[in-house]
Amino acid sequence: MKIVYIIPSLEVKGGAERIIIEKANYLSEHFGYDVYIITQCLHNDAPTTYPMNEKVHHINLGIPYYEQYKYKYPKRFWIKWKMNKRIQKETTDAVLKIDPDILIVLFKPYLAYPIPCRAKKIIEIHEPLEYHLYSDFLNKSWISKLFKKYYFNKLIKKADVFVGLTDDERKLLKKAHRIEVIPNFSSMNISQYSTCTAKRVIAIGRLEPVKGYERLLKIWGIVNTKYPDWHLDIFGDGKLKSELIRYADDHHIKNITLHGITHHISQEYTNSSICAVTSYYEGFSLVILEAMMHGVPCVAFDCPNGPRNIIKDQQCGYLIESCNDDLFAERLCHLIEDEQLRKQFSNAAIERAKDFDIDIIMRQWKSLFELLSTDTNNSQHH
Repeated sequence: MKIVYIIPSLEVKGGAERIIIEKANYLSEHFGYDVYIITQCLHNDAPTTYPMNEKVHHINLGIPYYEQYKYKYPKRFWIKWKMNKRIQKETTDAVLKIDPDILIVLFKPYLAYPIPCRAKKIIEIHEPLEYHLYSDFLNKSWISKLFKKYYFNKLIKKADVFVGLTDDERKLLKKAHRIEVIPNFSSMNISQYSTCTAKRVIAIGRLEPVKGYERLLKIWGIVNTKYPDWHLDIFGDGKLKSELIRYADDHHIKNITLHGITHHISQEYTNSSICAVTSYYEGFSLVILEAMMHGVPCVAFDCPNGPRNIIKDQQCGYLIESCNDDLFAERLCHLIEDEQLRKQFSNAAIERAKDFDIDIIMRQWKSLFELLSTDTNNSQHH
């Protein structure tokens, strides 16, 4: 079976990018599929951020899509239109040459849906749709929002299958031909679990507005006043780093360290007792899943959509009403105070994380591909 993934770029060190490469690796290695990844806008000299199996074919079109942001509207609209046309043409040429059975499109699906090929088309969603279409975090331009909404409505009628990460996507995809929910997984090897005795809270993710670090610092200011022997360690990089450091200094928030990116994240989980997630939204939080795999209970805002689909509230962690900073601080303090509860949550978290084992999730993908392939063969016979 030939499978093609289309993704704008693999330069970002994000969860979705990692998952795509790991899925491609798994499909080629375990099921013997012929897997291609087409990157549309990856700079020619930029490496992919995660290791790709040599059996996976990588085709990079290297189109400078982001040049449009040098211009203001209305000129940007013209540049964007030209770039989109170029991307559609070159992507179409690449796909037709491969002639795949399954075509999977991510992130900017409107750049690939018109491809006239025999493949069954899957649109894979990696972030809550309502935020993808309307959120100020992703796009402040009303023109771009209209543009996205217009193409999204066309997409619903064109795609054979939409695959979301959580059941919450179903509400927004009522007009789709078919909706499947297949969550993410983590292939991280766990050599050691947390004992939940270290006086340390960990937070992981890009230092971007969507991750809500400014409210984490505010919460930590409350918590650390009560428990000055505990420490908050943040791992990740991004444009807000200097701003967050300044905020901590201005508000005299102590016992906090911004570490940047680490290549030993498993060890950092193991040396932590609680994981804090203060995002405004999550498609599917790999950080939560990986923390739980290490036996680290999480305290997370019940934001759209990931946390509530992984954490069982008050069993393996806490889900906090979104934007309720005081309750978040209270729950964090509760876990800090009660080591026995942390260990109880820890054991439950390890068990819950097993529901997202890579073999279980990839069998779901295999079943979907085989079903779509059978549909194609049946329709050809008729």
